[in-house]
Formats: sequence, C-alpha cells, structure tokens
Amino acid sequence: MRHLKRTAKLGRTGQHRNRMLANLVCSLIKHRRVTTTLAKAKAARSVVEKVITLGKGGTLHQRRLASARLHQDEDAIKILFKDIAPTQMERHGGYTRIVRLNQRQGDAAQMAILEFVDVPVPEAPVQPAKSPESEAKAADKKEEKKQEKKDAPAPAAAAS
Repeated sequence: MRHLKRTAKLGRTGQHRNRMLANLVCSLIKHRRVTTTLAKAKAARSVVEKVITLGKGGTLHQRRLASARLHQDEDAIKILFKDIAPTQMERHGGYTRIVRLNQRQGDAAQMAILEFVDVPVPEAPVQPAKSPESEAKAADKKEEKKQEKKDAPAPAAAAS
C-alpha cells in the first residue's frame, strides 16, 4: 500500500523524474513561466518552493544545496539568487501559481501554466520592423535572381 507516499511518480524512474523536475525548475527560473502538464506542474511546484527558500538565505551552503538540486545549472542559480529570491523576501511560501489550460490535442492531458506570483515575466524581444529601403533591396535581389534563371542556358538533352 502507498499510504503516506506523497511523491508523484509521473511514470518515470526516480533518477529520470528528478532530472526532469530539475530541468523544469531551471526553465521556470530562466523564463519565469512554463507551460506543462498539470501533474508535472504540481510535482515541480514543491521543488521550486524549496529552491526559492534556499535562495532567500543566500549563504554559500544554501547556494551549493540549490546547485545540487538543479544539477549545476549555473545560469539558473545566478538568476535565482540575484533576481528571484530578493523579490520573494517578504513572502512566506506560495511563490508560484498554477493556471489550468485546456486539454492537449494529442493525448487529452490537462495542461497548465506554472509561473511565479510576484516576479514579472520578461517580454519576448520584438523583431525590429523592416524599413522600406531594406524591403526594396530584398525585392530587387529577388528580381535579379529571376532574371539570372531566365538568362541561363537550358541544359542540353542527353542524346540517345
């Protein structure tokens, strides 16, 4: 019987599950928002809460514990201790929220967004609009290529 066994197995071995959750947490730290299945979001939430609590301490020992839990992802550790943990100092838990989405098309899995409560999500970089001059140059290049194809001699048919 599985009484008092709280771990969500997610159909994986222990090592695979720990690595997957660590990757999910690192992605959440880097991007501030992750879309995943509801079961994975609920499993990752407890890992995120514990890692942020370590980040709030800020000591070398806590940094090493967080690094071990996130499998030495240095970028995520730096962002956690420098950006995310200071914004959560006043909060005593409940650093993340789970927003339910529709079911996934392929297998009807319940999807969800896992995101931080107080940390703003960075905007995606906007592609600069093309100037009319650059569009005109691109159109000229296309016309030149068409002319080259028309002017090129047709390949001779092989004589039988």
